[in-house]
Amino acid sequence: MDQLKLSLQFLLTLHLLASGAVSTTTFTVVNKCDYSVWPGILSNAGIAALPTTGFLLQTGEAKTITAPTSWGGRLWGRTLCTQDSAGKFSCLTGDCGSGTIECAGNGASPPATLAEFTLNGDRGLDFFDVSLVDGYNVPMLVTPRGGSGDNCTSTGCVGDLNGTCPSELRVTSVDGKQSMACRSACQAFGSPQYCCKGAYGSPNSCKPTAYSQIFKSACPRAYSYAYDDKTSTFTCAPSADYTITFCPSPNDNPSQKSWQGQNPRSDSSGSSSGSPQLNNGTMVYVGGAMDQSELSWSAGTHVKESQAIAGFVSITIALWLLCHL
Repeated sequence: MDQLKLSLQFLLTLHLLASGAVSTTTFTVVNKCDYSVWPGILSNAGIAALPTTGFLLQTGEAKTITAPTSWGGRLWGRTLCTQDSAGKFSCLTGDCGSGTIECAGNGASPPATLAEFTLNGDRGLDFFDVSLVDGYNVPMLVTPRGGSGDNCTSTGCVGDLNGTCPSELRVTSVDGKQSMACRSACQAFGSPQYCCKGAYGSPNSCKPTAYSQIFKSACPRAYSYAYDDKTSTFTCAPSADYTITFCPSPNDNPSQKSWQGQNPRSDSSGSSSGSPQLNNGTMVYVGGAMDQSELSWSAGTHVKESQAIAGFVSITIALWLLCHL
């Protein structure tokens, strides 16, 4: 009897493993910009930090991160980063203030384009979005792989808003010649109307403004202000993995034709936006973006294949045990 009880417990454990009750989600982060990007990651309150919270991606590089299926948090790109003579690390956009490449529990200093995730949320769905509520610094696309549902589709802000940012929101280099980021109206002016606070602290009272509509027109699937939920929140039924691409190309977006106003735009000089650079000339990022269309999803596919193999092995062992009871 004891042997039978132990065998049944073992079989239950194997069943949970094989059915995916103990599973993970992979995030593959790809840099297609013609300059370096330092992604930062912050877990939501009460959620354990991931093994890495910050790293470097050179042009064309990709990195895959594994997270529990119950994880929630945000990811963003830092640009124009340097390390001073004392070893302190900092970035001109998206800096997290940790003084190191790892953000270690710190969030992005606005303006920064944010990818936000809540995995295994209401009804077991993954919720995700790309937000410009804290401003914009780099083009970003989030693409689910393997999930299901009518709203399980790509989202992001593909267009380059730095060159077309209104002057009162623009963050420029010291000499004023280069636009490095675009602030939100809340950050620029601090008024309750733009920040959805005080008398404007509800969906009924906080409405789109002329500034948020500029963001919405350029990036219709991204959050443009705090209560921009209806057209900016996306969901996937398990089990999805996600590719986050900085400076994506049109081929990265499977539903590109349905995205209006999201083509890359020219900067104020009329040319396509080039590599960000420091005004003192100490750091210039150049290079051609590599095609990562296969790399962006291959790591996640290998994880799913490994889980399937583990499930098959578990079932085989279980059957063997039953035959020898």
